Amino acid sequence: MTAILHPHPYALSVALAPGQRLLGIDPGTRIIGLAVSDPSLTIAASLGSIRRDRLSAVAATITGIARDRNAGGIVIGLPVNMDGSEGRRAESTRDWSRALSDATGLAVAFWDERMSTQAVTRAMLAADLSRSKRARRTDQAAAAYILQGALDAIRAGGPIGA
Repeated sequence: MTAILHPHPYALSVALAPGQRLLGIDPGTRIIGLAVSDPSLTIAASLGSIRRDRLSAVAATITGIARDRNAGGIVIGLPVNMDGSEGRRAESTRDWSRALSDATGLAVAFWDERMSTQAVTRAMLAADLSRSKRARRTDQAAAAYILQGALDAIRAGGPIGA
């Protein structure tokens, strides 16, 4: 298959069939956080996390989740530098995402993930979650945070904050 990359989540959303959802991915170096939208593309919910493994294994898992959840595309957190530039991590994420799109047949759009982990960690601290609970939930909460930002931009009708 050929990777399908959209310049913004809005472009991805208009390519979806009615009622299809979006998956959100926070692609960490060891753990991949997962989230899913509701069918109206309004609210993101955490799905859990999977171990980062061979691309074929990750793609098989994501393909199954997409099928089970009626997801037609993926929003992937892009690790942009604080000054807005893209470094090696962003380039690596783009390469991995192209390969994931090829392997799953799902279209991909990117969303700036700056400060997502810090934001969810602050929220978990405010909720007084223990260190072990925070460690288990951070990646999936970051995926939901990233996806929610993209959904908000989709509802706004176009490229903002990408």
